[in-house]
Amino acid sequence: MAAKNNNKTTNTDKDYKYYTKAFWKFFLYGMGGILLFFLFASWGLFGSMPSFEDLENPDSNLATEIISADGVVLGKYFQKNRSQLKYSDLPKNLVDALVATEDERFYEHSGIDGRGTLRAIASLGTSGGASTLTQQLAKQLFHGEGSKFLPFRIVQKVKEWIIAIRLERQYTKNEILAMYCNVYDFGNYSVGVSSAAQTYFSKAPKDLTIDESAILVGMFKNSGLYNPVRNPQGVKNRRNVVLAQMEKEHMITKEQKEKLQSLPISLKFKLESHREGTATYFREYLRDYMKKWVEQNKKPDGSDYDIYKDGLKIYTTIDSRMQLHAEEAVSAHMANLQEEFFIQSKNNKNAPFVNISEAETQRILTQAMKSSNRWTVMKSMDKSDEEIIESFKVKTKMTVFTWKGEKDTIMTPLDSIRYYKHFLQSGLMAMEPQTGNIKAWVGGINYKYFQYDHVGQGARQVGSTFKPFVYATAIEQLNMSPCDTIIDGPFMIRKGRHHVTEDWEPKNSDNKYRGMVTLKQALAGSINTISAKLIDKTGPEAVITLAHKLGIKGDIPAQPSIALGAVDITVEDMVAAYSTFANQGVYTKPQFLNRIEDKSGVVIYEPIPESHDVLNKDIAFAVIKLLEGVTEGGSGSRLRTQGGGSGDNRWTGYPYMFTNPIAGKTGTTQNQSDGWFMGMVPNLVTGVWVGCEDRSARFKTITYGQGATAALPIWGYFMKLCYADPELKVSKQEFERPANLSIKVDCYRAPVVKDTTVIQQDTEEFDF
Repeated sequence: MAAKNNNKTTNTDKDYKYYTKAFWKFFLYGMGGILLFFLFASWGLFGSMPSFEDLENPDSNLATEIISADGVVLGKYFQKNRSQLKYSDLPKNLVDALVATEDERFYEHSGIDGRGTLRAIASLGTSGGASTLTQQLAKQLFHGEGSKFLPFRIVQKVKEWIIAIRLERQYTKNEILAMYCNVYDFGNYSVGVSSAAQTYFSKAPKDLTIDESAILVGMFKNSGLYNPVRNPQGVKNRRNVVLAQMEKEHMITKEQKEKLQSLPISLKFKLESHREGTATYFREYLRDYMKKWVEQNKKPDGSDYDIYKDGLKIYTTIDSRMQLHAEEAVSAHMANLQEEFFIQSKNNKNAPFVNISEAETQRILTQAMKSSNRWTVMKSMDKSDEEIIESFKVKTKMTVFTWKGEKDTIMTPLDSIRYYKHFLQSGLMAMEPQTGNIKAWVGGINYKYFQYDHVGQGARQVGSTFKPFVYATAIEQLNMSPCDTIIDGPFMIRKGRHHVTEDWEPKNSDNKYRGMVTLKQALAGSINTISAKLIDKTGPEAVITLAHKLGIKGDIPAQPSIALGAVDITVEDMVAAYSTFANQGVYTKPQFLNRIEDKSGVVIYEPIPESHDVLNKDIAFAVIKLLEGVTEGGSGSRLRTQGGGSGDNRWTGYPYMFTNPIAGKTGTTQNQSDGWFMGMVPNLVTGVWVGCEDRSARFKTITYGQGATAALPIWGYFMKLCYADPELKVSKQEFERPANLSIKVDCYRAPVVKDTTVIQQDTEEFDF
């Protein structure tokens, strides 16, 4: 019996030793296997792992930001709308909400939350996951969403842990928080808190309220499900969960929580796109510039910059406040002017075209069809011209532009072409003459529907705004002054002189002559015969030479008719040319860039200003005094009056009442196809053009088609807004008068009579 008991004891001891040994073998081999598994994963045997350099510079596909001179983001170039924020840019309430909701022990762990991991394992995930913010960042940066296949998921989770630990070693907690806020996709083309704040609330992250921050933090769980545009009730519920977590972690009081939870979801949703927002035409002009810039400028390693991914910061000269004022002025006036244009077109069977043949109308419409996307697509489908043209006659549903908002309608594509031909367009550019810095750029009335840029792209006939170049040439070459007199009477340049192919006899716009007038009166009254006499004396070539020195780049025909403005010039070039007069005869090339930085803030490009002397100070000032006469007693004098307009009719009354010195010139081309106004104060030169896309689409009469009615009101309203904004510091002072001025500019200002009577004045006479 005793032997049997001893045998049992021995067997039990053996079993104990066996199982103990087996357990430790299993434990050690298991731990070794786990360690090897982690080691192999870190070596990249289960798929590539980020290197040290990758952790330093994760591929975050950053949007390039366009930044105004006053620090406002005007827009972005992106494939994914992602912007970098520093931790200091994040509001405290958003950081609190994020930590309280996503990782309450964020500041205690080193990338992996052991307690949370054990809880998740014990509950088989039913009590929630255990991913820390650092792990979530690792997933976002380096391998995206996990696989649902368990073995792959385990491998990805291990890689996630390894990357999280490396991130914690490499970065501070604040840097990790900032990176996490920069990479999350909030939907609607918004990646990162910066873009999301702009898209959903139209504000910078630092300005987010607690409930707005809670909404964004709630979206971190699932931005597709908790999208405030599509699922406001679900978002409200999720926001309230976030607020409850903040109260639980003592980040807000119970009273704050209850008050905030009762608030409705309040959005200011505005999708950031290339075709909408502020300075759209300028941003597109800048994009074309940047495409050429990246071809000529390489990264230090020799590779190409990518404006859609490299997170560049383009600092521009545009002032966001002045830009908004310019856009408001254009929209306000053009909406009213367009209404009048539609009224006048009602009785025109060929509207919007005036005095052209049916064949010419058909040519315009056919050309528009061939330039359309519809034509391009159908051509790629091997459709014949006849089939394509027939498709333009089939009614279809479409959304069209109106000044009262987009409108859903049914019309044929051909009718829509004619409809859009009705719309008057506008271009405005404002520039600081001393620096060349462009402060505002409005290339059209609505970039979404009309992409053609009427500032830098579209050259149009300038009319009488060209005349100051003729007068400047006469003052320089003929030693004339604004006070010299000249006879306004019938005048003809004979065939053969100045390459004229037939006798040229210019007429004044009212077909009247005024007798003896000063040059100042002649320019104020935009008298055609005087301009013709002056260019006859100087020769067209001298005027052309001066115009090119003033920065006008296009070809100018060597014909005397250029004295009346038969020249196509862009708004940009006209502003630069006029700025030379305001800058005491020194031409400064228009500048729209201050600098370009890479995503790390390193300056990679700074433009070098370009300037050259064109006229001496005395001549430039004499031209300024001539142009002041336009606003004192010429077509620009309505800027000085109160008028009778108010409300929606303010444009007919011109209620500007400017009392400060203003140099300016209106311009109207033949048949009222183009209306211009160039306006200057000492530190701001602004050019405005108004007209239809096609020159045959126009007002029938000069009443509304002239520059004084079509373009000048935009300048007036723009300047009103600028003067109401004292931070802009737009000058109301007199233009700087040169010391020891050698040209007589202070003239006796007698009224210009409107008949053929010769006025005898106490001024010097220049005899032709």
